[in-house]
Amino acid sequence: MIELCLLGATGSIGSQVLDLIREKRDVYRLAAFSFGHNINKALEIVEEFEPDLVCAVEELDANRIKSEFPKVDVAFGNKGLQQVATHNCLCPKVINALVGSVGLTPTLSAIEVGRDVYLANKETLVIGGEIVMAKAKEFGVKIIPIDSEHSAIFQLLNGNDIEDVNRIIITASGGSFRDLPREDLIKVTKEDALNHPNWEMGAKITIDSATMMNKGFELIEAHYLFNLPMSKISYILHRESIIHSLVEFNDGSMFAQMATSDMRLPIKYALEYPSHSYTEMVEKLDLVKVGCLHFEELSLERYPMLGYAIEAINKGSVYPTILNAANEVAVGLFLEEKISFLDIEKIVKEALNNPIFDKFALGDLTIPKIMSVDELVRIQILTKYR
Repeated sequence: MIELCLLGATGSIGSQVLDLIREKRDVYRLAAFSFGHNINKALEIVEEFEPDLVCAVEELDANRIKSEFPKVDVAFGNKGLQQVATHNCLCPKVINALVGSVGLTPTLSAIEVGRDVYLANKETLVIGGEIVMAKAKEFGVKIIPIDSEHSAIFQLLNGNDIEDVNRIIITASGGSFRDLPREDLIKVTKEDALNHPNWEMGAKITIDSATMMNKGFELIEAHYLFNLPMSKISYILHRESIIHSLVEFNDGSMFAQMATSDMRLPIKYALEYPSHSYTEMVEKLDLVKVGCLHFEELSLERYPMLGYAIEAINKGSVYPTILNAANEVAVGLFLEEKISFLDIEKIVKEALNNPIFDKFALGDLTIPKIMSVDELVRIQILTKYR
């Protein structure tokens, strides 16, 4: 029996992990989980899966769970996330499906007790990739990707020498506004942005897809996950989201990983690696039905957020933290309908160019420095825009 410690159980990825547990109850057990603010869904999960430990964001929600399920251990806040990541159980697997920089600390906690981390939380590597990958090497653990794009690369590189790779190519759907001229983005609404053409995802990542920031994050993730220079990581617009990534080798051979747009497939592969065992959950790809695939250039003029991400990782140090914090706050403000869609880009650019942060780029990158910069960026933006 494999016991899962699931960070972010009520989100899109977390919900699909629960689907996998339901399919293979003889293999998987939900030992511990965390959730955000969806207390009703969390109560349903406790009722169905009978975990040992539950972590809420708010103490009030934690107390409610404890009152209704007195035999369950309950925690809350960031300390509770670390408890979930290090929960004492047999054959533990830690799945980080959190959204935002809050995912960094529990990832490090899991690594430090010798656990592999199955990672869907982009921000862990965006802001702390240098530290996380060094820690993983120190403690002899693996960081296994759950993102569809990185799962594809992970599969394609399996058994191949990284020195033989000329480049990896990450595909992008183009998001909700891929067919809109840039000048029309000034009038788009939150509802427009949340209408993704290919995937069903949480609100934050759907907005990141529309701005193309999620693709920028994925370039940074790939840099750390596969230890490749940015010069060997490229991107392309692929509307169908059938090819999830490609690897081009030095001899010109190019391999693609193809599948339907269903996150349960990379989740399943990560947990069962290197097996590709049968599942009825995921619809099989019908190439005749697909008919043809399309590829287009991704323009940095059309999608400047992708350029900001490349700028941040090239500058290194705290700049990816600035990028992420500014983006998180800006997306939050957009979802609250306090700013326009194009203001997201404006806020991120302002933060990256703010000279107040230059002093933090001096010296070694540390977790306290990351947290200080993260907090300062958020305070500055919210003071100005809220």
